[in-house]
Amino acid sequence: MSEPTAVARLTQEITADVKPVALQDFYQDLHRHPELAFQEHRTAAKLAARLRAAGYAVTEGVGRTGVVGVLANGDGPTVWLRGDMDALPVQEATGLEYASTVDGVMHACGHDLHVTWLAGAADALAAARDTWSGTLVVLGQPAEESGGGAAAMVADGLHSRFPLPDMVLGQHAAPGLAGFYPHTPGLIMSASDDLDVVVHGVGGHGSRPESTTDPVVTAAYIVTRLQTVVSREVAAAHSVVLTVGQFHAGTKHNIIPAEARLSLNLRTQDTRVRDRVLRAVRRIVQGECRTAGCPTPPGVTVRPGYPNTVNDTVLDGEIAAVHRELFGPPTVLDFGPAMGSEDFSLLAPGGVPYDFWYVTSTPPAVWDAAPGADLAEKIGNVPGNHSPLFAPDLSVLLPGVRTLVSAALSRLG
Repeated sequence: MSEPTAVARLTQEITADVKPVALQDFYQDLHRHPELAFQEHRTAAKLAARLRAAGYAVTEGVGRTGVVGVLANGDGPTVWLRGDMDALPVQEATGLEYASTVDGVMHACGHDLHVTWLAGAADALAAARDTWSGTLVVLGQPAEESGGGAAAMVADGLHSRFPLPDMVLGQHAAPGLAGFYPHTPGLIMSASDDLDVVVHGVGGHGSRPESTTDPVVTAAYIVTRLQTVVSREVAAAHSVVLTVGQFHAGTKHNIIPAEARLSLNLRTQDTRVRDRVLRAVRRIVQGECRTAGCPTPPGVTVRPGYPNTVNDTVLDGEIAAVHRELFGPPTVLDFGPAMGSEDFSLLAPGGVPYDFWYVTSTPPAVWDAAPGADLAEKIGNVPGNHSPLFAPDLSVLLPGVRTLVSAALSRLG
């Protein structure tokens, strides 16, 4: 292996004194006290305190519960580092001694890791400010899971109140044997839309269905018919996921309700395909309701969520190269575009390059025990993000700090 570049060497030097035990304590405290979207008051306060102690000018309450720390350190580019803070409404089932103490709430997506990595990188870069020049902006983002956090920070003046970035950087914990750092130039994550469907029927007594127009039956036909959209109306070359996540109707065994509600989620990677699928959903919903004789046209409301996440290819190539030097060439691979979605890209003003990558975090013992003949099959058989069993290996704490530090140093003067 060739000698490491200045960035890799400097990253190793300035993170040499980072204490894994301190990172572990901070991480486990966050894991024990998860907070849902826009409720991250304790998490935000802990991050803000760390940033102030390291010398950052800190602003809290950006986008309701967001945190922004600014470290101006002479001439040079402005680099933004982002970590999201919110947890999920999931009942933890890991059995960890530091498991969530909040009933029904869990850091099941690794955002506690993200905040730990962010705080550790911010500390290390601040302590080594004599080795670089420029401006470092650290963002603790709320409400990534609900899809409104990045937009809320932007609406609250993120791009006017703080130094504008020359680049925005972020990373995410992912399933996969701990110790890999997947990078994908260009499209890395898909767009996501939520759809709400209301089917209007005529309610009545369960013993006299002939006097009603049953919205439950109609909605059931809609659910079934929607399964054909991806398989019969989208070319095989395109990646699309259409999910019916909720079906709500009725209040009692013997009452036919007056309406039924469906909640859908759509993931796409092409805007033309997205438009085609949305037209198909509307056509199917309207057609089934007409066929059933519903007295009122159905409601179909589209709530755009996340845009596609498209990495700058040059920036991603540079950062991936540094990560190869730090951790070894085999550790950096390209998973290709994922169907998952993120609001990370909204933080970057128009035209500003950004890069987003993964840090795999499955404990070796869990990985080895999972069945599967290839990488994709193995990943599908270990607890992933949003699982009540999601439990990242603690060995990823320090490497996750180094990935952020090296990414920032790749551009800071």
